[in-house]
This record gives sequence, structure tokens and C-alpha cells, in this order.
Amino acid sequence: MDESTGKIAPSARQEMHRLARERIAEISKEFKEGFEFLENYPKSVTFFGGNRITEDNPHYQDARTLAGRLAKELGYSVVTGGSTGIMEAANRGAFEAGGNSIGLLIQLPHAQVTNKYINGSFALYYFFVRKVCLSFSAEAFIFYPGGFGTLDEFFEIITLMQTRKVTDVPIICVGSEYWNKIKDFMTQELASRGLIETGDENIFQITDNHDEIIEIVKNVPIRIVI
Repeated sequence: MDESTGKIAPSARQEMHRLARERIAEISKEFKEGFEFLENYPKSVTFFGGNRITEDNPHYQDARTLAGRLAKELGYSVVTGGSTGIMEAANRGAFEAGGNSIGLLIQLPHAQVTNKYINGSFALYYFFVRKVCLSFSAEAFIFYPGGFGTLDEFFEIITLMQTRKVTDVPIICVGSEYWNKIKDFMTQELASRGLIETGDENIFQITDNHDEIIEIVKNVPIRIVI
């Protein structure tokens, strides 16, 4: 910055341009490699949920059982963020059932805690690239209770559904005692104030019935992403 004129010096502008080009190239490379990795798993279900949920939590055991059934009965790859909690439970269920158990990992200054039930993985640097990859080609999204990260992913995906950027992909929320409260908030606070369209609160489904979930996923057409 030239203090006398308040303008950015040509040398600083050139440096910003160089850094921007390098960053864009890194992001493009990461997207390309992530998408190419996912092409190896054309039938997949992505699990989301809290990483603080421990093995003795009923939701952990539930996710483990459901993921195992999806892998064994339907032949679906199970994709998660590869860490602990619900991610571990889902990977574990698929792994124990002999299916594809996939982790989309994130590179952190201190290594991410990665669960041991993964038989295919890809590590990304950017969180937003990982979020896109987690939702890129899945035939269904399954959400268990979680914290800010889970809700961030949940609301981003239902926004993509609301705006028709993603279509015909079921969003299945397991843990009705948790998700019904989220839906009540949408109905009582958002829809009632005209902040969302009436019916937007039904973009996702809430069910704890594994047979119903299996049937929903079984009837979903395989996504062809262009």
C-alpha cells in the first residue's frame, strides 16, 4: 500500500495475483483428485454425525448396524469424514460387513484422529472441498445427532435441495428425539415467519426404522453426476 496515495502498489498487486493463482490451482487439483477418487465408488451413502458420540452411545451402535446392512444387503459403499463418533460407527459397520468403508479425511496441523475401520481413503486440505466431496455423488445422506459441524453440513445440504442444486437424493435423519426438535423449530419459527416456504421443513425425512431406510435407499436411482 502506498501511504501517500492510499493505492495498492503494483508489486503488492502482482504478489496478490500470484498467490491467488496458486491457491486456485491447489483447490482445482484437490477437487479433481477427490472426484476421481469417488468415481471408484459409484454406489454410496454418506453418513454424518457427531464425532464425540462414544461406543456406548445407542446412536453409535445404531449407525454401526445400519451401515452394515447397507453394505451387506444393498452393496453400497459407506462414506464418512473418517474420524471418530458416528463416522467411526458407520465405517465400522461397513467394514465388518465386508463392504467398502470410505473416509474422506482432512489434513490438520495435528493429525486428524482417523478411525481404524477404513479400507479406502482420500485426504484433503480444504474443509469446503471435503464438504463438496461428501455430497458429490451419494445416493442418500444419513444424519445422526451431532454438534455444530453436523448441523453445518445438514443445513448446507438441505439448502442445496431447497434451491434445486441437488435433487432426488433422500436426506434421512436418524434419532427422532433430536431431529424432531430441529423440525419443530423450522415449523414454529421459520415457516411461521415466512422465512422458508411451507413444506421446506419436509425436505428431509425423520425415521429410526432401519427397514424403512433400507427400502428408501434401495429405491433410489444411481446418481449420474455430470
